[in-house]
Amino acid sequence: MATPQSYTISEVNKHSKEGDLWVVVNNDVYDLSRFADAHPGGSSVLFQQGVAGKDASESFFSLHRSEVLTKYARLKIGTLDTSAARPYLLPVAGELSPVPFAEPAWLSGKYHSPYLKDSHKALQKEMRKFFDGFRAEARERETSGEKPSREVMEKMGSKEWEINAMRMGPGPHLKGRKLPGGVKPEEFDYFHEMVVIQELPTISSGLPPVLNFGSDKMKAEVLPDILSGKKFISLAISEAQAGSDVRGMTTWATKTADGKFYEVTGTKKWITTGMWSDYFMTGVRTSTNGLSMLLIPRTDNVSTKRIKTSYSAAAGTAFVEFDKALVPVENLLGKENEGLKVILSNFNHERIVICARIARYSRLIYEESFKYAHLRKVFGKPLVEQPVIRAKFALMLAKVDAGQAWLESLIYQMTKMTYAQQAKELAGPIALLKMYLSRCAGEISDDAVQIWGGRGITQGGMGVYIEQFQKTFKFDSILGGSEEVLADLGTRQAMKGMPKVAL
Repeated sequence: MATPQSYTISEVNKHSKEGDLWVVVNNDVYDLSRFADAHPGGSSVLFQQGVAGKDASESFFSLHRSEVLTKYARLKIGTLDTSAARPYLLPVAGELSPVPFAEPAWLSGKYHSPYLKDSHKALQKEMRKFFDGFRAEARERETSGEKPSREVMEKMGSKEWEINAMRMGPGPHLKGRKLPGGVKPEEFDYFHEMVVIQELPTISSGLPPVLNFGSDKMKAEVLPDILSGKKFISLAISEAQAGSDVRGMTTWATKTADGKFYEVTGTKKWITTGMWSDYFMTGVRTSTNGLSMLLIPRTDNVSTKRIKTSYSAAAGTAFVEFDKALVPVENLLGKENEGLKVILSNFNHERIVICARIARYSRLIYEESFKYAHLRKVFGKPLVEQPVIRAKFALMLAKVDAGQAWLESLIYQMTKMTYAQQAKELAGPIALLKMYLSRCAGEISDDAVQIWGGRGITQGGMGVYIEQFQKTFKFDSILGGSEEVLADLGTRQAMKGMPKVAL
């Protein structure tokens, strides 16, 4: 590879007029002579004092994300002739962030954790490396509303990565698989799952019931294609008239005369990834007072319509209609009329996964905002020098770190309890944690938008993650149970263990 041309700042200064325009950004020299008229912000800003023929690093990074340099790398003609270090650190794919508190304490290198070990760090490093390579595509899909590419899904499910299997949590489904980071299947625990979830921001909650309640035949038929990324599965519980009140669902499943099938009729609403799912883990009514869970494959009698939501164009949220869909009786999970046990047993795991996701995204919003507040100048000094802005960051950090600590504490309890014990002892605490984190996310989003101003409500550009978060945080305050319902659940669970005590 040829050695990059080196230029002195004096040489760069000579190129400062129309048709002959150079600038320096982070010690690299760019020729913008032919690009000026195509500049999205107009050509005039490039000829302002301190830009044309100058080191424009400060101006550039106060107005652009660093990936713009990658997008226009073709305009780079050399480097600045200097021994000085580059003034700005750029994000490095796969690496930890150098921003204070941008990573949870156990990853910072400065603090110690009683829970997370070297194997968790090794897995996190591999997951960061994997997902950083697809973040650009994820943003493109979010804009276009297309589902994740087959390449991404199948790579996640490949024998090299096994991400689809790991994100289902620990269990016998991992036996015999080679996991990233040298993690052994038998040592994979709920903290390893947390690591995967906090690097991967989305997850389908339809598969755990198959793992925990499905027959061996069902697992053999369904798991391979789903875990390999070739097929999708959705959890279909919510209906137009039955959200948190799952007992109110009206989708009926009636056995045929020969007893070989259930005939399912009804609708489900707000089903995440429903638009492209091949299977629906569906809550149905099988008697006046009884609910059951059925694994329903997509057939001609199962139709989906896209629901446009504010939280994600790429989530594939759907309205699902079952029109006398025939489902083999073997596709029943657990026992007939005892489906509520299956549904409720899945809620703990679903909610702890949502908690991990909220905690990670809230921290990302803090990180993005903290960087921006140091780059953005107002009244002649960095935005972070304003006391009112620092006060917002203090509250952000307190919420983010408290939430992560509570999350890790409950996950530790999960590692010491059976599935049945988790359902009994942790339903209340997990419900309260989800309520707390989703409330915090709303407050963090609000503070972030105030810090970013107009950029915080503009699609794309510097504040892309802030704008996206302020549209999506409400999703997690509803998914898996609304804040109000979960707050009440947590309190009622505490009341169950309340003895008669005197003051």
